[in-house]
Order: sequence, then structure tokens, then C-alpha cells
Amino acid sequence: MASVPAVLNSEWTKIRTVSSTTWTLICAFAVTVAMGAALCALLNATFDDLSEAEQVTFDPTLVSFSGTVLGQLAMVVFGVLVVGTEYSSGMIRTSLAAVPQRGTLLFSKITVAGALALAVGLLTSFVSFFLGQALLGDRGTTLGEENVLRAVVGAGLYMGLIAIFSMGVAAMLRSSMLSLGILMPFFFLVSQILIAVPYAKDVARYFPDQAGSKIMQVVPGALNSDAGPYGPWAGLGIMVAWVAASVLGGYLVLKNRDA
Repeated sequence: MASVPAVLNSEWTKIRTVSSTTWTLICAFAVTVAMGAALCALLNATFDDLSEAEQVTFDPTLVSFSGTVLGQLAMVVFGVLVVGTEYSSGMIRTSLAAVPQRGTLLFSKITVAGALALAVGLLTSFVSFFLGQALLGDRGTTLGEENVLRAVVGAGLYMGLIAIFSMGVAAMLRSSMLSLGILMPFFFLVSQILIAVPYAKDVARYFPDQAGSKIMQVVPGALNSDAGPYGPWAGLGIMVAWVAASVLGGYLVLKNRDA
């Protein structure tokens, strides 16, 4: 029987020695920070062109996280690769031979990769915030303002949870290509389109990305958007429920199906 510390160390070794997982985290950081900075600079320069309603509901904190729309896709890739690569390479059989306790193997993998994703997510959110506020100038805000620190920490948690959700989905589907083929269009297209469609948005606002992103808002209905039926913490709670369901699903598939 493999000990949990040994399995955790093994999973850490797998992640840090595979260049693709390292580069996806670097891309998540770089894309999120760069896009957020660009949007902050653009809005600062064109603020007077915004409608009166958009100016009144301007949320400098949320704007600095604009890059999360693309950065989360890199987190999806990271989460999928951490789990799916073992299936595509056939290494899952070797891993299960070394660690017969399937729950220990999966949860150790998710613990190590999830902690790394959360750490990168928090680093990304704080860098995005400080750089974004510097570019917004007088229209920026500070961590000391009400609910700003909550939003900054929440943005980091959001990115980490996206990665963990993707790990659960990959464990259920047992394929990197299939997982990416579903998750990438879902987060980048389907969710973004449905949230703008009347009636469909009543369902789409409960999707994990739409619910979880509420934690990044300081101003309700930021930039004249739909305020939604729940607050920031409730939205994060909905996302956590999605994540828990995906991880549980991944565990049940791994437990009940042959490798």
C-alpha cells in the first residue's frame, strides 16, 4: 500500500518534469496579465466614450481581470493535461500498479495540481490588479477599498477552481482530446453566447464560469451588465459545487472502470 506522502511526491515529480504543464501555467499568467493591462490602458484612454450608465457602474477591479477570459483557457489545458496525459500515454496502468488505491491516486493528483494552479492563480490576480490599477491612473482603486481584496483573492481562486474542474472532467472522459474538445468551446463560446441570449441566460448564469466570475466584481452590475440573482460568495459557492461534482464523477469513473 503506497503512503499518501509518497504519492503526493510522485505526482509533484510528474507535474514539474513535464514541460507542457509548466508552459500552460506560464501562458495562463502571461495572457491574463497582458490582456488585463491592455484593456485597462484602453478604457483609461476612452473612458469619456463610455455611456453614462457604463461610467456610473465602472468597476476598475473587474476590468483588471479582463484577461481571465483567455487565461482560464490555459488553466483548462493545464487541468486536462495533468489527468488526460496519463490515459493517452498509457501510463495510467503503471500508476495504478504502483498505487492500487485509485482514490488516493486521483485525489493526490488533484491536490498537488490544484494547489499549484491556485498559487499561480493568486499570483496572476494580484499582478493583474496592481498593473491594471497603475494603468487606470486616477480611475483606479486600492486593496484597502471595500470588497476589493475579496475580489482579487476571488479571481485567483476562480482560476484555480477552473483547473480543478477540468481535472475532474478529464478523469471522467479519460481523454485529453475529448475533454479539450468539450471544455474549450464551452468556456470560450457556448457560455459567453448563451449569457447574452434572453431566457437562455437564466440557465447560463448558473454555469461554473458565469457563477464563479461574480466573485471578481466589486460594483454590482459592473459596466451596466446584468447584476444576476446571487451575490459574489453565492456565485463562488455554485462554482465550487460544479467542481465537487466533476471531481466526484472522475473518482467514480476511475473506481468502477478498467484502466
